[in-house]
Amino acid sequence: MERIGFLSFGHWGPGQGSRTRTAADALLQGIDLAVAAEELGVDGAYFRVHHFARQQASPFPLLSAIAARTSRLEIGTGVIDMRYENPLYMAEEAAAADLISGGRLQLGISRGSPEPARDGASAFGYRPQPGETDADMARRHTAVFRHAITGAGVAQADPRYAGGATGLLPVQPQSPGLADRIWWGAGSRKTAVWAAELGMNLMSSTLLTEDTGVPFHELQSEQIQLYKEAWAAAGHARTPRVSVSRSVLPIVDEEDNYYFAGSALRDGRDQVGVIDGLTARFGKSYVGAPDQLAEQLAADTAVQAADTLLLTVPNQLGVEYNAKLLGNIVEHVAPALGWSRR
Repeated sequence: MERIGFLSFGHWGPGQGSRTRTAADALLQGIDLAVAAEELGVDGAYFRVHHFARQQASPFPLLSAIAARTSRLEIGTGVIDMRYENPLYMAEEAAAADLISGGRLQLGISRGSPEPARDGASAFGYRPQPGETDADMARRHTAVFRHAITGAGVAQADPRYAGGATGLLPVQPQSPGLADRIWWGAGSRKTAVWAAELGMNLMSSTLLTEDTGVPFHELQSEQIQLYKEAWAAAGHARTPRVSVSRSVLPIVDEEDNYYFAGSALRDGRDQVGVIDGLTARFGKSYVGAPDQLAEQLAADTAVQAADTLLLTVPNQLGVEYNAKLLGNIVEHVAPALGWSRR
């Protein structure tokens, strides 16, 4: 395990016990938690993107603000729903955020997940072309975005206003190296292989939209193995990165016990359900004493197969609590996984 980051869903709302009651709270606390995480030695700050909900929705202002307050921390998303994106405008925003950060952007993108809005992308002006599915549209947007961030021309120059230039103009700004830091959030073994063939890093979450009856971590480690084999077969020059997400909640004091003792019984096993008509397997949460968590995570074959672990945090408990949680993981759990502070 080379890197450990936190993944925040950016929830906000006035519910009982919430310390993140408004959108402003969620954004400002996201910045403060990222600063605290860097001070603790955590390697990355990642944010979920979800539309039409009280969650983070527009990541680039937030990531840019974090970049301006930090110097080492990777900043990223997990993941952006590409059905909703104008790929050329996104290329401009991503390059700008990456330049502000000095090349620390790790951009997770995907087809997206179930959402509150019915056909929400159409409200943003994006509809599948004839014969396309939503997933096809997301992949088409992805192809345009990835083409644009390489510096390739995408719009015909008008010599009258382009200093006499002709041919195709690229979007600006450009950030060298960003193209190698795009991750695909794969929900199945098949999509992981597809991402490898195209040269994207792999971001695997706490659920897979398939179930073979084996424990989640074994199914996910099979996904990772298939990804790595496809990467090697494609002949890409660089070494890919692979991340997995886990809910890891150390119980070290009465406050932790109050919040999460019940989760140890309720969420301590895999679950199987249905998402978008597909059978899905959900990974368990890791809740308990730090030494127990270290032992359990060391036996998690997918965690061992990945180089990056993203820790989902209960962001509505506020910055102070989540900084404590991350500190306990960094001190008591992560070293047992082979991780060390950079």
